[in-house]
Amino acid sequence: MKDDPRFLKSGEQLKKTKNAGKLFRLMIKSNHLEAIIAEIDPHTDSRWYKHKGEELHYVLEGEIEYDVGDKSYRLHTGELLWHKSNVKHRARNITDKKAKYATVGTPPTFM
Repeated sequence: MKDDPRFLKSGEQLKKTKNAGKLFRLMIKSNHLEAIIAEIDPHTDSRWYKHKGEELHYVLEGEIEYDVGDKSYRLHTGELLWHKSNVKHRARNITDKKAKYATVGTPPTFM
């Protein structure tokens, strides 16, 4: 990625990955971080992840439960969670409505 600012209009993304009730849209990726918009269908889990780095998750719509190690955090629209990525973690939608959240991770390891 160049050092120039990167602007994406609504609906644009660099890459899209969809599988089993989950949609991940890569918005920005540099040598140091990546930003993803994730959508997760009702009653759907992501797989467990564990890798180097840090992550920040911000709920845009709906509600998710985010497991980090042995703790679970219930996040609603407008709420944020930060954690070290070397602890196992996953997102879960335990509601009847689709949820949408932004994830920023450093270093870029997801997509």
